[in-house]
Formats: sequence, C-alpha cells, structure tokens
Amino acid sequence: RHGRPVPGATVRLRAVLHPPPRPPAPGAYDFQRHAFFEGIGGVGYALGPPETVVPPPESGWAAASAAMERLRGHIAERVAQAVADPAEAGITTALLNGEQTGIPEPAMQAMRDSGLAHLLSISGLHIGLVAGIMFMVVRALLALVEPVALRWPIKKIAAVCGLLAAVGYTLVVGAPVPTLRSVLMTGLALIAVLVDRDPFSMRLVAFAAAVVVLVAPDAMLGPSFQMSFGAVVALIAAYEVMSPRIARWRAGLNLPGRMALYLGGVALTSVVATLATTPFSLFHFQTVAFYGVVANMAAVPLTSFWVMPWSLIAYALMPLGWEEPALVAMGWGVTAILWVARTTAGWPGATALVPAMPVAGLVLVTVGGLWLCLWREGWRLAGLALIAAGLLSGLWTDRPDLLVSDDGTLVAVRAADGRLALSSARAERHAAQTWLRRDGVREAGPAWPRIGRSADGWLSCDPLGCLYRRNGRTVAILRDAQAMEEDCAGAAAVIATTAVRRCRAPVVVDSRALRREGAHALHLVPEGLRVVTVRSTRGDRPWTGF
Repeated sequence: RHGRPVPGATVRLRAVLHPPPRPPAPGAYDFQRHAFFEGIGGVGYALGPPETVVPPPESGWAAASAAMERLRGHIAERVAQAVADPAEAGITTALLNGEQTGIPEPAMQAMRDSGLAHLLSISGLHIGLVAGIMFMVVRALLALVEPVALRWPIKKIAAVCGLLAAVGYTLVVGAPVPTLRSVLMTGLALIAVLVDRDPFSMRLVAFAAAVVVLVAPDAMLGPSFQMSFGAVVALIAAYEVMSPRIARWRAGLNLPGRMALYLGGVALTSVVATLATTPFSLFHFQTVAFYGVVANMAAVPLTSFWVMPWSLIAYALMPLGWEEPALVAMGWGVTAILWVARTTAGWPGATALVPAMPVAGLVLVTVGGLWLCLWREGWRLAGLALIAAGLLSGLWTDRPDLLVSDDGTLVAVRAADGRLALSSARAERHAAQTWLRRDGVREAGPAWPRIGRSADGWLSCDPLGCLYRRNGRTVAILRDAQAMEEDCAGAAAVIATTAVRRCRAPVVVDSRALRREGAHALHLVPEGLRVVTVRSTRGDRPWTGF
C-alpha cells in the first residue's frame, strides 16, 4: 500500500516483530539457521508506512549493492509494462533479475510439479547460455572480418567476452549458491580456453565448491548447494563416459541427424540431472515429479534457443528504452514453457509425496553417488548399492505416533490407517502442512471427535480432554486443568498448553517444555515411550537461543 522503500536507505516504521520461528517438527527445515546466516534477527509485519531516516549511501560497496537492487526493480517495472499476463511477467522478471517473488503461486506450483522449477533458479543452464551465446556471437562476427580472423586469436577474444557477460549477468541476478557455482565453473572453463586447456573436468566442480564453502559454509546444508553440485558432478561423470560414443555418432550426420542427436542429449542430460537431484529433493521437499524428463525435453530447447537469446537482446536494448519488442518475444517463449509446465503437471500421477528421508539416508546416497561418479574403474558400480540403501531408508524410518506444535495449540495423532489426525483444521496451518508432507501424504486423517471415540477407537475425547491409546500406552491431551490430577496418575504422557506442576506422569509436555524444547514427536513403542524434540535434534547453536 505504501510502495517499496528506496534500496539502500535506512527506514523507521512501526511493526510487530517476532523471533524467527523454530522448525515445526524435529528434523524439519530450520528457518532460524537460515535467518542467522542471512543476518535476520526478527520477522513480522509493518503497521504503517516507512519513514526514510538515512538516504542511500553514495559510495562504497553498499552504494553499489543498492544500485544493483534499484536496477533489478527497474527491470521488473519494464517487464510489467511490456508483458500483461502476471505469470508470464513474473517468470520473465525472474529470468532477467533473479527475483521469483512476482510469480503467482499456481504458476510456481505447476513449474514444481512438472520438474521445471530449476529453470527459474539462475544456475548453470542460464549462466552457460549467456556465456555461450555471447561467445558464439562475438566469434562469428569477428570471423566475418578477414584481417581480424587471420591475425587475432578470435576464439580467446570471444572467451573473454563470454566471461564478462557471465559475470555481468551474475551481478544483475544476484549471487545465490547455484549462480555462484555456475559463474565460477563457467569462468574457469573460459579461462581454460584462454590457456589452451581442456575446460571440462571434475576440477571445475572442486574449485567452485571450495570457493562457495569458503564464502558461505552454511550453504552446504541447503538444497541449492546439494542439488546444484550433485547434478553437475553426475553430468560430468556421465559425459566422461558418453563423450567418445557421442563423437562417433556425430561423425557424418546430416542436419536432421544432428538435431535428433541434440534432442537425445537433452533427454540424457534431463535423465542424469533428475536422477542426481531426486535424493536431495526427497530429503528436503519429500516430492517426486515423474514427468520431469518429458517436460525438460520440451522446455530446455525453448529456453536455450528462444528465451535466453531474447533476454540478452532485451538487456542490450533496455538502456535505449527499446526493449519492449524483445520482452514481448521473450514472453512468447515463457508462455510456451508455462503451457508445458501446466500440461505435464496436470497429467495423472504427475507428482508423489514420500515420507521424509533420514539424515543417514542422505549420507548414504551422497557417499554412494560420489563413489559412483569419482572413480573410473569397475568398482565404481558399488556406489549403486549405497544409493539404493539411502533411497529406501525412509521406508523403515519410525514415524511418530504424536506430534505437538511449538506452542501446543496443534496436536496430531496417528490413526489406525496410518494417517495423522489433527486436533484442529485451523491452528498452526504451516506446522500441519509440514507434518503431512514429511509423512508423505497430502490429506490429514479423520477429524478428532469433540465428544466420543474415533472410528478406530484409539482416541476418546470429552470436554476436559482426550486420551490416545496405542501399544498399551496412554497419552492424555488436556483441554481443562480439572482433568490434570487423574491424567497425571494414569497416563504415560501428559500434553497441555499451560504449565503443569506436580505431575507424576513419566513425560510431561507443557508450555515450559515447549518453550524450552520446541515441537515434540512422541513414539509409542512396545519398549516404552520415546520423545524427540526440536532442540534434541538441533543441539545448542548460536541460532537456537530464541
């Protein structure tokens, strides 16, 4: 309502602030850790317009950063003027300035479900295309000038231009982990061209990983780092094996044959990248997109041959104010990509949810993948056994029987059909969605009875509270303090939103325990009651003291 503040300015405003939220379940995404390394100390919402206290700096790194942010805003405004459809404008803007916040959620979900969300994250595809297009254009133009082509190293001149274009594009879109990795690898590959060395090897990955870890060590725990480097390592290893065969197939092919070989290369790249990133997607998002290869075979050539070339033309014309035709043409390609995404996402069984993979499973997959990709002898295939064990680890993971949210307002119990039944359909919706997704389901089980028994007989409720019985254990969920004395005497665990004192139950999950430990997961096993909390899985860290 009040417009965006000027980038780089210091503002004052009245707002409601809270500490960054803790994970909604043990093992879930830790936003507090992310906020700590991003320098974010609080989250909330404004109650009034911002008032500028200090204007943007006029010199130094802060001034340059603010100028780049203003440039991104300027690009977004130009796109909004040229492209009418909100989804097309949001995706076009994301490809030009790296900001995905303008993409409507339905379009974003279609991109995720079709396996095309990686096209919106500026990474190796985009950086490589920018550098490659600039390299080919400059080299072709210089080759047209005979004296220059005969006397100057036009290939190396083109490599320098490609490197400058990649760095410039990175500055415009920002430098998240995939982009930083991509520009480092692309830059090193172009430098290899300058010194007449082979530009493709695992050394590129090692160099880029070392720099990223030195600059942002926390990135190693995030999906961007893991999926980006996992895909590149797998692709380099695959093409080390396939390149001699591809070279033999290419020899003597006519134009249709080369086009077919290119489409085959796109399919191979999509399959390898999908297989390499799927374990990390399962660990972080618990989602599998089954038609990703088909969608990528259609969308990647569109991005390579239509969308990205027009984006470079739009950049070149934007200082002159003539960018609208290029943005409109770029939008046509984005429209086609969106159609592919919506079509494949709408096919039956396009996606599936799976239970969350444990950390041990991710470690097995990672070690197995590195063993498979880094070795060159036959024993590399032993890595497949580790990968399979890691992927299957989620099947034998013990899922909790009860979950209690951070503030105790939402409780979930496992019903006889294996689904989680929620105590409320409105409270803590983010926590509920996280619990269901990590459980590998989209819908919750039957609602809790206000008074009476559930269909499976495991849960019984009255105005004072509910009792959940399983494996010979009883857990009391209090609604009224009047039931505290009776429940504390006979229950294996007591759950309450208030402070509970002088309770003889072996486990008490009250407001004090929730404030100290965060969300709880309870496992009712024949041997006893096992409790896992957010704090027990995170330990004591600088970002856990809120």
